[in-house]
Amino acid sequence: MIRFEEITNKNIWKVCMLEPFDEQKDYVAENMQSLAEAYATRNEGNNALPLAVYNDDELIGFVMIGKGTVGNENESNTIKENYSFWRFMLDKKYQGQGLGKQTIDAVMDLIRTYPFGEAKRVWLSYEPENTHARDIYRKYGFVENGEMCGNEIVAVYEL
Repeated sequence: MIRFEEITNKNIWKVCMLEPFDEQKDYVAENMQSLAEAYATRNEGNNALPLAVYNDDELIGFVMIGKGTVGNENESNTIKENYSFWRFMLDKKYQGQGLGKQTIDAVMDLIRTYPFGEAKRVWLSYEPENTHARDIYRKYGFVENGEMCGNEIVAVYEL
């Protein structure tokens, strides 16, 4: 069963050691970078929640959600007013086992508890050439809305 734990001194270095496949590294921020971004976001008074992903007691990945600004210039209302599924990575040892969909389900269930307040949507973004991510998120129900976040395509899920 997929569950989340906050990042603490107990698991931080294990989370930082998780890795995607080499061909995925251009599309996924390193977990250490994501943790630094979460820390900076929180210090600015904004919302970021980085979490370790476990399948029962086995650490398998990392996710981060947020709500509101992600610190980019010219952010749309979609970005400013809704939840972001900001980061998602499964270690290469655990890919292809159905754990990705289970993790997305668990993230969406968490967001539906509205840890940072009410919202109507969840958005995420991916690089145009990351067709694998695009296919996964489309199957889940995320729809591209024509917006960009930097050089990434924005896709939205209606809560």
